[in-house]
Amino acid sequence: MLMGLVTKNAILLIDFIKVKVDEGLERSEAVRLAGRTRLRPILMTTMAMVMGMVPLALGLGDGAEQRAPMAHAIIGGILTSTLLTLIVVPVVYTYLDDAKRWAGRMLRGNSSAD
Repeated sequence: MLMGLVTKNAILLIDFIKVKVDEGLERSEAVRLAGRTRLRPILMTTMAMVMGMVPLALGLGDGAEQRAPMAHAIIGGILTSTLLTLIVVPVVYTYLDDAKRWAGRMLRGNSSAD
């Protein structure tokens, strides 16, 4: 459940960046725009998930003490992964895009020397 949500958020964020870059926006501006545009939906999804787990995490009712640790793990995981999605994913995308551009220049440079 966590992996699916995190993956969906990251894919939507990166896709938004790529679309804006293809439209001619500079990459750094596209990353900022993606963060601003996708922030609200990502936070809304996260809060819905956390609020849905709160009753389970409180451990109310019969047998709830066995299910509460799972809810704690889900709440911690979703909050952590949301921060990682909003901060780490754009940074890693930028580094990988720089590496891709560098490799493209190196390959073009080597093939033109032959």
